[in-house]
Amino acid sequence: MATDTETPTRAHGHPDSRAPRARLAVLRNAWRALTSMRTALILLFLLALAALPGALLPQRSLNQALVDQYFADYPWLAPTLDRLGFFDVFAAPWFAAIYLLLMVSLIGCVLPRTVEHAKGLRAVPVTTPRNLGRLPHHATGTLDGGPDEATARVRGMLRGWRVVQRPDGAGRTLSAEKGYLREAGNLLFHLSLIGLLLGFAAGKLFGYEGQVIVLSNGGQFCNTSILGYDSFRAGLRVDGTNLDPFCLRVEDVEAEFLPSGQADSYRTTVGYQTAADLEAGRVDQWRPAEIAVNHPLRLDGTRVYMLGQGYAPIFTVTFPGGEQRTGVVQWRPVDQATLLSEGATKFEPPGITDEEERRTSQLAITGLLAPTSSGGAVVTSVFPDLLAPEVAVDVLRGDLGLDDGRGQSIFQVDQGNIESGELVRVARENLVPGESVTLDDGTVVTFDGVRDWVNLQVSHDPGQVWVLVFAVLVLVGLGLSLSIRRRRFWARITPTDAGARTVVEIGGLARTDRAGYGEEFDRMRAALLGSPTTASENTAPEKDD
Repeated sequence: MATDTETPTRAHGHPDSRAPRARLAVLRNAWRALTSMRTALILLFLLALAALPGALLPQRSLNQALVDQYFADYPWLAPTLDRLGFFDVFAAPWFAAIYLLLMVSLIGCVLPRTVEHAKGLRAVPVTTPRNLGRLPHHATGTLDGGPDEATARVRGMLRGWRVVQRPDGAGRTLSAEKGYLREAGNLLFHLSLIGLLLGFAAGKLFGYEGQVIVLSNGGQFCNTSILGYDSFRAGLRVDGTNLDPFCLRVEDVEAEFLPSGQADSYRTTVGYQTAADLEAGRVDQWRPAEIAVNHPLRLDGTRVYMLGQGYAPIFTVTFPGGEQRTGVVQWRPVDQATLLSEGATKFEPPGITDEEERRTSQLAITGLLAPTSSGGAVVTSVFPDLLAPEVAVDVLRGDLGLDDGRGQSIFQVDQGNIESGELVRVARENLVPGESVTLDDGTVVTFDGVRDWVNLQVSHDPGQVWVLVFAVLVLVGLGLSLSIRRRRFWARITPTDAGARTVVEIGGLARTDRAGYGEEFDRMRAALLGSPTTASENTAPEKDD
């Protein structure tokens, strides 16, 4: 009798192995379910569904200010969404889990099929069926000569086919197959699909994308640190300390508009220095280039695109002591049709050592800029080109919050400071280039003119070349698999009793799409056996195997 401490045994005396087998069965079934095409489609749908919050809600990686505004507008909902990761969707663990499961499912679904196609590419033609008369295409005829002459005739007709000869009693059989490039196309398609997935993954891991606004007439940007960007999105393995170095200097921005005001073309003339130029110390030598929409500048695996353009008013402030300060800051368009722009150009008074006095005497010039002004009392723009610029400005004096350590928008001032009285409007005026307004303390604000700015996007994707190559190979493989027909042909060669003639029985079968194979078989039959009157022929409805 077995005690409680004894190990249960089966009839043959070995420990019970049913539990490990059950666990292996569960894992095997789970893997089969994960790598099925149905699961891949479900995960693809879930991935699209999970990406919706990233399109509908502001994201921290794109605009932290909009996220803060959402918290202010919906204080009861925003914390819950934040805990769920809806403000940073594409970095959320649940989104990464869906993405990784989809990758595993696709690779697990594709790799076995790739192995099967590789085996099919190397497979030899199958043995000749016993009853060729049951095939969709079949014919029998008698040829003059012995089996060797008949075999040579059949082989001569099967040039370009993969042929295997086998003995068959007193005679022989020939098995032939054609269209192996279809399997090569399938193999190329599946391998390229995996390469495409890996190329996308490399881009997400080691790529980055940033945007920066640069003024024309000598404005410069160097890709040496993320601090030079206005916005920056880094790959999962990019920390911003090892960017491909290069420098750009914007010389001119040209925009052409149709009479309706619609943009016709954008061009930016730049000078650039590559990493090799910077390492060689050629800091005064700039290579000329032109950037246009859909025509980026390519530098050391990095692409520089032109996304848009706008205007930056030039203001000169002459303080009571005679000191002058000139400010050129981009203003953002609020009307894309006419490029009516708004912004804020901020100044600190020079020569003031008292901290309190310096803080309360800061100036901000805010308002609207019309590239082509309507000329009325209320400034508005009627055309996006810089034909008749005019600004409508409010000059504010007081505490702009430049010293409190908080980040602030370059396009506006803190409305809370205005409401609290820390910022006071001291002048309001409409100005054209060359005109000035004098403040109550003798400070003169002059509108000198307008400079262009260009919005550039820098994109680095180490997987882009491989994505392009594999995308082309996917199409090539798909084209081969869809256009090439796999078909089979058999011949049974049997000598007659007299030995001077040979009976040849042939049959054909299309493995995939049968379109056109009936005509091809008829031509082969006619070339081998002659006209139908000299051969017994049977044609049945064909079924794909």
